[in-house]
Amino acid sequence: MTTEKELPQEVRRLLLDYQRNEITEYHIYRNIAAQIKDETNRRIIERIANEELGHYRTWRHYTGQEVEPDRWRIFKYTTLSRLFGFTFAAKLMEKGESAAQANYEALIPYIPAAKQVMDDEDAHEQQILALLDEEHLRYTGSMVLGLNDALVELTGALAGFTLALQDTRLIALTGSITGIAAALSMAASEYLSTKAEKAGKEPLKAAIYTGIAYILTVLLLIAPYLLIENYYLCLATALALAVIIIALFNYYIAVAKDEPFRPRFLEMTGLSFGVAFFSFLVGYLLRTFFHVEI
Repeated sequence: MTTEKELPQEVRRLLLDYQRNEITEYHIYRNIAAQIKDETNRRIIERIANEELGHYRTWRHYTGQEVEPDRWRIFKYTTLSRLFGFTFAAKLMEKGESAAQANYEALIPYIPAAKQVMDDEDAHEQQILALLDEEHLRYTGSMVLGLNDALVELTGALAGFTLALQDTRLIALTGSITGIAAALSMAASEYLSTKAEKAGKEPLKAAIYTGIAYILTVLLLIAPYLLIENYYLCLATALALAVIIIALFNYYIAVAKDEPFRPRFLEMTGLSFGVAFFSFLVGYLLRTFFHVEI
Protein backbone atom coordinates (compact mmCIF):
# COMPACT_ATOMS: atom_id res chain seq x y z
CA MET A 1 0.00 0.00 0.00
CA THR A 2 1.22 3.52 -0.82
CA THR A 3 2.12 5.44 2.33
CA GLU A 4 2.17 9.14 2.99
CA LYS A 5 6.00 9.24 2.67
CA GLU A 6 5.90 7.62 -0.79
CA LEU A 7 3.44 10.13 -2.23
CA PRO A 8 4.84 12.73 -4.64
CA GLN A 9 4.60 16.25 -3.23
CA GLU A 10 2.12 17.30 -5.92
CA VAL A 11 -0.20 14.39 -5.08
CA ARG A 12 0.06 15.17 -1.37
CA ARG A 13 -0.97 18.80 -1.97
CA LEU A 14 -3.91 17.58 -4.03
CA LEU A 15 -4.94 15.21 -1.24
CA LEU A 16 -4.85 18.01 1.32
CA ASP A 17 -7.13 20.09 -0.91
CA TYR A 18 -9.54 17.16 -1.22
CA GLN A 19 -9.33 16.54 2.50
CA ARG A 20 -10.32 20.12 3.26
CA ASN A 21 -13.13 19.93 0.71
CA GLU A 22 -14.54 16.74 2.25
CA ILE A 23 -14.56 18.01 5.83
CA THR A 24 -16.09 21.28 4.64
CA GLU A 25 -18.89 19.48 2.81
CA TYR A 26 -19.45 17.23 5.83
CA HIS A 27 -20.24 20.31 7.93
CA ILE A 28 -22.36 21.84 5.15
CA TYR A 29 -24.48 18.72 4.76
CA ARG A 30 -24.88 18.42 8.53
CA ASN A 31 -26.12 22.02 8.69
CA ILE A 32 -28.49 21.48 5.77
CA ALA A 33 -29.85 18.29 7.34
CA ALA A 34 -30.60 20.18 10.54
CA GLN A 35 -32.87 22.52 8.53
CA ILE A 36 -34.92 19.75 6.87
CA LYS A 37 -38.19 18.72 8.49
CA ASP A 38 -38.94 15.78 6.19
CA GLU A 39 -37.39 12.69 7.79
CA THR A 40 -36.60 10.85 4.54
CA ASN A 41 -34.76 13.79 3.02
CA ARG A 42 -32.95 14.48 6.28
CA ARG A 43 -31.69 10.90 6.53
CA ILE A 44 -30.37 10.97 2.96
CA ILE A 45 -28.51 14.23 3.56
CA GLU A 46 -27.13 12.90 6.86
CA ARG A 47 -25.94 9.75 5.09
CA ILE A 48 -24.15 11.83 2.47
CA ALA A 49 -22.58 13.90 5.27
CA ASN A 50 -21.26 10.76 6.94
CA GLU A 51 -19.83 9.57 3.63
CA GLU A 52 -18.03 12.89 3.21
CA LEU A 53 -16.57 12.40 6.68
CA GLY A 54 -15.45 8.91 5.63
CA HIS A 55 -13.73 10.37 2.57
CA TYR A 56 -11.99 12.91 4.79
CA ARG A 57 -10.67 10.08 6.97
CA THR A 58 -9.50 8.19 3.87
CA TRP A 59 -7.42 11.15 2.71
CA ARG A 60 -6.18 11.78 6.26
CA HIS A 61 -4.84 8.21 6.37
CA TYR A 62 -2.52 9.08 3.49
CA THR A 63 -1.59 12.65 4.45
CA GLY A 64 -1.22 11.95 8.15
CA GLN A 65 -2.59 15.33 9.26
CA GLU A 66 -5.82 17.06 10.24
CA VAL A 67 -7.23 19.86 8.04
CA GLU A 68 -9.55 22.72 9.04
CA PRO A 69 -12.78 23.17 7.04
CA ASP A 70 -13.49 26.21 4.88
CA ARG A 71 -15.66 28.31 7.21
CA TRP A 72 -16.72 30.69 4.44
CA ARG A 73 -18.06 27.86 2.26
CA ILE A 74 -19.94 26.42 5.23
CA PHE A 75 -21.58 29.80 5.89
CA LYS A 76 -22.26 30.37 2.17
CA TYR A 77 -24.07 27.09 1.45
CA THR A 78 -25.85 26.96 4.79
CA THR A 79 -27.23 30.45 4.08
CA LEU A 80 -28.17 29.52 0.51
CA SER A 81 -30.04 26.52 1.86
CA ARG A 82 -32.03 28.71 4.25
CA LEU A 83 -32.85 31.27 1.55
CA PHE A 84 -33.45 29.11 -1.52
CA GLY A 85 -33.99 25.60 -0.22
CA PHE A 86 -31.76 22.61 0.44
CA THR A 87 -32.13 21.22 -3.10
CA PHE A 88 -30.70 24.36 -4.68
CA ALA A 89 -27.82 24.62 -2.21
CA ALA A 90 -26.89 20.94 -2.41
CA LYS A 91 -27.08 20.78 -6.20
CA LEU A 92 -25.06 23.96 -6.58
CA MET A 93 -22.39 22.47 -4.34
CA GLU A 94 -22.41 19.17 -6.23
CA LYS A 95 -21.96 21.03 -9.54
CA GLY A 96 -18.86 22.70 -8.16
CA GLU A 97 -17.61 19.35 -6.91
CA SER A 98 -18.01 17.58 -10.27
CA ALA A 99 -15.01 19.42 -11.73
CA ALA A 100 -12.80 18.13 -8.94
CA GLN A 101 -13.94 14.54 -9.45
CA ALA A 102 -12.14 14.40 -12.79
CA ASN A 103 -8.81 14.52 -10.92
CA TYR A 104 -9.63 11.51 -8.76
CA GLU A 105 -8.59 9.19 -11.56
CA ALA A 106 -5.07 10.59 -11.43
CA LEU A 107 -4.88 9.46 -7.79
CA ILE A 108 -5.83 5.82 -8.40
CA PRO A 109 -2.26 4.66 -9.26
CA TYR A 110 -1.14 5.98 -5.87
CA ILE A 111 -4.33 5.47 -3.85
CA PRO A 112 -6.70 2.64 -4.92
CA ALA A 113 -9.33 3.97 -2.47
CA ALA A 114 -9.78 7.00 -4.74
CA LYS A 115 -11.94 4.82 -7.01
CA GLN A 116 -14.42 4.20 -4.20
CA VAL A 117 -14.50 7.90 -3.33
CA MET A 118 -15.20 8.74 -6.97
CA ASP A 119 -18.06 6.21 -7.08
CA ASP A 120 -19.51 7.66 -3.87
CA GLU A 121 -19.46 11.18 -5.31
CA ASP A 122 -21.33 9.98 -8.42
CA ALA A 123 -23.94 8.39 -6.16
CA HIS A 124 -24.32 11.70 -4.27
CA GLU A 125 -25.40 13.46 -7.44
CA GLN A 126 -28.06 10.85 -8.20
CA GLN A 127 -29.39 11.00 -4.64
CA ILE A 128 -29.61 14.78 -4.75
CA LEU A 129 -31.63 14.54 -7.97
CA ALA A 130 -34.23 12.52 -6.07
CA LEU A 131 -34.72 15.25 -3.44
CA LEU A 132 -36.99 17.45 -5.57
CA ASP A 133 -39.93 17.37 -3.22
CA GLU A 134 -39.61 20.73 -1.51
CA GLU A 135 -42.90 22.57 -1.49
CA HIS A 136 -41.72 25.63 -3.41
CA LEU A 137 -40.25 23.39 -6.14
CA ARG A 138 -43.58 21.65 -6.55
CA TYR A 139 -45.09 25.06 -7.27
CA THR A 140 -42.39 26.20 -9.69
CA GLY A 141 -44.93 26.20 -12.52
CA SER A 142 -47.08 28.66 -10.58
CA MET A 143 -44.10 30.91 -9.91
CA VAL A 144 -43.06 30.79 -13.56
CA LEU A 145 -46.61 31.74 -14.56
CA GLY A 146 -46.66 34.77 -12.25
CA LEU A 147 -43.13 35.87 -13.08
CA ASN A 148 -43.44 35.43 -16.84
CA ASP A 149 -46.80 37.16 -17.06
CA ALA A 150 -45.64 40.08 -14.93
CA LEU A 151 -42.49 40.54 -16.99
CA VAL A 152 -44.24 40.32 -20.35
CA GLU A 153 -47.31 42.36 -19.45
CA LEU A 154 -45.72 45.01 -17.26
CA THR A 155 -42.64 45.69 -19.40
CA GLY A 156 -45.03 46.17 -22.29
CA ALA A 157 -47.38 48.36 -20.26
CA LEU A 158 -44.54 50.47 -18.86
CA ALA A 159 -43.11 51.00 -22.34
CA GLY A 160 -46.50 52.15 -23.60
CA PHE A 161 -47.16 54.33 -20.55
CA THR A 162 -43.71 55.89 -20.80
CA LEU A 163 -44.36 57.17 -24.33
CA ALA A 164 -47.99 58.05 -23.76
CA LEU A 165 -47.81 59.69 -20.32
CA GLN A 166 -44.22 60.96 -20.01
CA ASP A 167 -44.55 61.55 -16.26
CA THR A 168 -42.74 59.23 -13.88
CA ARG A 169 -45.20 59.52 -10.98
CA LEU A 170 -48.19 59.02 -13.23
CA ILE A 171 -46.51 56.06 -14.94
CA ALA A 172 -45.71 54.53 -11.55
CA LEU A 173 -49.30 54.98 -10.36
CA THR A 174 -50.83 53.60 -13.55
CA GLY A 175 -48.35 50.74 -13.69
CA SER A 176 -48.97 49.82 -10.05
CA ILE A 177 -52.74 49.72 -10.51
CA THR A 178 -52.38 47.70 -13.69
CA GLY A 179 -49.86 45.31 -12.12
CA ILE A 180 -51.73 44.66 -8.88
CA ALA A 181 -55.03 44.13 -10.69
CA ALA A 182 -53.32 41.72 -13.09
CA ALA A 183 -51.66 39.89 -10.17
CA LEU A 184 -54.99 39.30 -8.46
CA SER A 185 -56.57 38.19 -11.73
CA MET A 186 -53.69 35.81 -12.48
CA ALA A 187 -53.77 34.35 -8.94
CA ALA A 188 -57.51 33.72 -9.25
CA SER A 189 -57.03 32.07 -12.63
CA GLU A 190 -54.27 29.84 -11.24
CA TYR A 191 -56.52 28.86 -8.32
CA LEU A 192 -59.33 27.77 -10.65
CA SER A 193 -56.90 26.08 -13.06
CA THR A 194 -55.14 24.08 -10.34
CA LYS A 195 -58.44 23.11 -8.77
CA ALA A 196 -59.72 21.81 -12.11
CA GLU A 197 -56.53 19.92 -12.95
CA LYS A 198 -56.29 18.09 -9.61
CA ALA A 199 -52.53 17.71 -10.18
CA GLY A 200 -51.56 17.08 -6.58
CA LYS A 201 -51.07 20.77 -5.75
CA GLU A 202 -53.18 22.82 -3.37
CA PRO A 203 -55.12 25.45 -5.40
CA LEU A 204 -54.77 28.14 -2.73
CA LYS A 205 -51.00 27.69 -2.43
CA ALA A 206 -50.63 27.69 -6.21
CA ALA A 207 -52.57 30.96 -6.35
CA ILE A 208 -50.43 32.49 -3.59
CA TYR A 209 -47.17 31.53 -5.30
CA THR A 210 -48.42 32.99 -8.59
CA GLY A 211 -49.65 36.19 -6.98
CA ILE A 212 -46.52 36.76 -4.90
CA ALA A 213 -44.22 36.21 -7.89
CA TYR A 214 -46.30 38.65 -9.92
CA ILE A 215 -46.49 41.38 -7.27
CA LEU A 216 -42.78 41.21 -6.39
CA THR A 217 -41.93 41.58 -10.08
CA VAL A 218 -44.31 44.54 -10.36
CA LEU A 219 -42.71 46.29 -7.38
CA LEU A 220 -39.21 45.86 -8.77
CA LEU A 221 -40.13 47.13 -12.23
CA ILE A 222 -42.07 50.11 -10.86
CA ALA A 223 -39.28 51.16 -8.46
CA PRO A 224 -37.20 53.11 -11.06
CA TYR A 225 -40.17 55.39 -11.76
CA LEU A 226 -40.26 56.33 -8.07
CA LEU A 227 -36.52 56.96 -7.80
CA ILE A 228 -35.49 58.48 -11.15
CA GLU A 229 -36.89 61.61 -12.81
CA ASN A 230 -36.04 60.90 -16.47
CA TYR A 231 -38.78 58.59 -17.76
CA TYR A 232 -36.66 57.17 -20.59
CA LEU A 233 -33.94 56.27 -18.09
CA CYS A 234 -36.67 54.74 -15.90
CA LEU A 235 -37.77 52.52 -18.78
CA ALA A 236 -34.20 51.48 -19.56
CA THR A 237 -33.62 50.64 -15.88
CA ALA A 238 -36.87 48.67 -15.69
CA LEU A 239 -35.89 46.64 -18.74
CA ALA A 240 -32.43 45.99 -17.28
CA LEU A 241 -34.08 44.82 -14.05
CA ALA A 242 -36.33 42.54 -16.10
CA VAL A 243 -33.27 40.87 -17.65
CA ILE A 244 -31.67 40.45 -14.21
CA ILE A 245 -34.86 38.92 -12.77
CA ILE A 246 -35.16 36.53 -15.72
CA ALA A 247 -31.50 35.53 -15.43
CA LEU A 248 -31.61 34.93 -11.66
CA PHE A 249 -34.86 32.99 -11.72
CA ASN A 250 -33.81 30.80 -14.63
CA TYR A 251 -30.44 30.15 -13.01
CA TYR A 252 -32.27 28.97 -9.90
CA ILE A 253 -34.50 26.66 -11.97
CA ALA A 254 -31.53 25.41 -13.99
CA VAL A 255 -29.70 24.38 -10.82
CA ALA A 256 -32.61 23.11 -8.72
CA LYS A 257 -34.42 21.21 -11.48
CA ASP A 258 -31.57 20.43 -13.90
CA GLU A 259 -33.20 22.31 -16.76
CA PRO A 260 -31.22 24.15 -19.46
CA PHE A 261 -30.63 27.81 -18.67
CA ARG A 262 -29.99 29.40 -22.06
CA PRO A 263 -33.17 28.45 -24.04
CA ARG A 264 -35.57 29.49 -21.27
CA PHE A 265 -33.64 32.68 -20.55
CA LEU A 266 -33.60 33.73 -24.22
CA GLU A 267 -37.28 32.86 -24.66
CA MET A 268 -38.45 34.90 -21.65
CA THR A 269 -36.17 37.82 -22.50
CA GLY A 270 -37.29 37.83 -26.14
CA LEU A 271 -40.96 37.79 -25.18
CA SER A 272 -40.58 40.59 -22.64
CA PHE A 273 -38.58 42.86 -24.93
CA GLY A 274 -40.72 42.06 -27.97
CA VAL A 275 -43.91 43.06 -26.16
CA ALA A 276 -42.17 46.13 -24.68
CA PHE A 277 -41.04 47.31 -28.12
CA PHE A 278 -44.48 46.78 -29.64
CA SER A 279 -46.18 48.60 -26.74
CA PHE A 280 -43.67 51.45 -26.96
CA LEU A 281 -44.51 51.77 -30.67
CA VAL A 282 -48.26 51.69 -29.98
CA GLY A 283 -47.86 54.39 -27.33
CA TYR A 284 -45.95 56.56 -29.76
CA LEU A 285 -48.52 56.11 -32.55
CA LEU A 286 -51.50 56.77 -30.29
CA ARG A 287 -49.86 59.85 -28.81
CA THR A 288 -49.10 61.17 -32.30
CA PHE A 289 -52.49 60.27 -33.77
CA PHE A 290 -54.57 61.74 -30.95
CA HIS A 291 -52.17 64.66 -30.36
CA VAL A 292 -52.19 64.00 -26.63
CA GLU A 293 -49.89 66.11 -24.46
CA ILE A 294 -49.69 65.57 -20.69
